Amino acid sequence: MFAAYVTVTILASIFTGIAAVTYLIDHDYPKAQADMKRVPRSWIPRLGMALAAGSLGLLAGFAVPLLGTLAAAGLVLYFIGALIAHLRVGSRQLVGWAVFFVSVVAALTVNVLYHW
Repeated sequence: MFAAYVTVTILASIFTGIAAVTYLIDHDYPKAQADMKRVPRSWIPRLGMALAAGSLGLLAGFAVPLLGTLAAAGLVLYFIGALIAHLRVGSRQLVGWAVFFVSVVAALTVNVLYHW
């Protein structure tokens, strides 16, 4: 179980960390996504910071298990919000969302199973 916990947590942290970097370096992809979902561009840095905090929180969970659990739960909520944003504008381009969502749900699941 330990190997699954470490592997899934690190993968979820890498996925969300890469997404956070694209949001924080002012890459074109997050801008296009924000425009498509009719989200103000001023939210992009905040969304990037939320992703970065979640990514770092997952890693910090190796030292403080409760922090990892809370970070994973926060990321699950973040991606539920992303799904709502997609559906609100009628977007059915959900493959990318699904990859992120499944990875953070898996991280939350292995975290809870391993620690609690």
